[in-house]
Amino acid sequence: MKDGVLAAGLTLMGFVPTLSTIGAQLADLPKRPADALAVVLTVAQAVPLVARSRWPAACLMVVGAAFALHQALSYPQTFASIGLYLALYAAGAHQVRYRRGLMALMTAGYVVLTVVLVGLGSPNRAPDFFAFYLALVVCRLTGGGLRRWRAEEAERRRLGAEVAMAAERARIARELHDVVTHHVTAMVVQADAARYVGGEAGGGLAAISDTGRRALTELRHLLGVLEATGESAVAHRAPTLSGVGEIVEQARLSGQPVELTEHGDRRPRGADVELAAYRVVQEALTNAIKHAAGQPTTVTVRHHDDHLEIEVTNDGPTDALPRVPSGGRGLTGLKERVRMLDGDLVAAARPHGGFSVRALIPSRNTTVPSGNATHAPKDATVSSGNKTHPSRNASVPSGSPAVPSRNATNPSRNAAVPSGNAT
Repeated sequence: MKDGVLAAGLTLMGFVPTLSTIGAQLADLPKRPADALAVVLTVAQAVPLVARSRWPAACLMVVGAAFALHQALSYPQTFASIGLYLALYAAGAHQVRYRRGLMALMTAGYVVLTVVLVGLGSPNRAPDFFAFYLALVVCRLTGGGLRRWRAEEAERRRLGAEVAMAAERARIARELHDVVTHHVTAMVVQADAARYVGGEAGGGLAAISDTGRRALTELRHLLGVLEATGESAVAHRAPTLSGVGEIVEQARLSGQPVELTEHGDRRPRGADVELAAYRVVQEALTNAIKHAAGQPTTVTVRHHDDHLEIEVTNDGPTDALPRVPSGGRGLTGLKERVRMLDGDLVAAARPHGGFSVRALIPSRNTTVPSGNATHAPKDATVSSGNKTHPSRNASVPSGSPAVPSRNATNPSRNAAVPSGNAT
């Protein structure tokens, strides 16, 4: 469409007498009166530009031949001769194959034209013809520069898309690892524990069922993230720091004695900060269950105005064989997640035994994510949920199914109620 408008406009202006002095002039021969052939050559220097983008080589050859005949026959100058410059520019910008061969052919044609013009008595000399040729070369190189810039820009976009795709695949892999590894590890540990409980395995099986439901919920969240088209959908579905208590309780149900302590008041954080904090605690507890099963574990969350500080420590041996096979990529992905938020994560063995995971995540104060509107009291401590083998008068950890006491006079009245459930 644009090429058609350009060709039509140039054709019309080619017959405007006041614009004729602006056209290209090479021969400087005595002029002859315009006739029908002059009209045809004028049109032939402009109309082929309609195909300059699709067939640049054909356009250049037709326009160049018409220009050469117009000069050799010494017809009056016309503005349509500007088409030669535009055809050369189009050849540089749009010609993909045989670019060097095309320019060699045009150069040879130009040499023949100069010899013919000199033979016809043109007053111009070699420097004049060479200067005109340099102007043609500049038009060609300008188009070539545009073509190279477009190719480089397309390559940059392609590489950028590949990098974005790789980053997205890495993000999905981290999410899948965090979700599946944590919950499946907890289910394996709970199943192993249920094997030794015998007739009182109902509580362990219920914990396995609850863990499976949590895993399904988070996998649905991950699928929702993949389907979402905006940040609001991601922020609404992503796990938040308010869910740390749930994964701590889940670790207790797996037999891991965990103590959760929060210092300071919860503040509005960005969805990515909330998710990263949640994953830090989740991954650290998963590793504790794998490598230091049954060892006291402490989760400490410190709320500051400009950052979150999370530390998870355990007292287990650092060289113990894991109860569940480990791929070794959890902490690596976690460090990458925290680093993307300009934070820092350090995971190392403690001097006197055990392991420590410490993360510092800068805050991004935005709208409070869904489910995070509550405030934790200052220095709130959740007592340890050490789980022992069921026995007489045994205490039941919060969130686990109640075990009826043999000394209870009325089991229905004295049964423990899971934390957070309606009575």
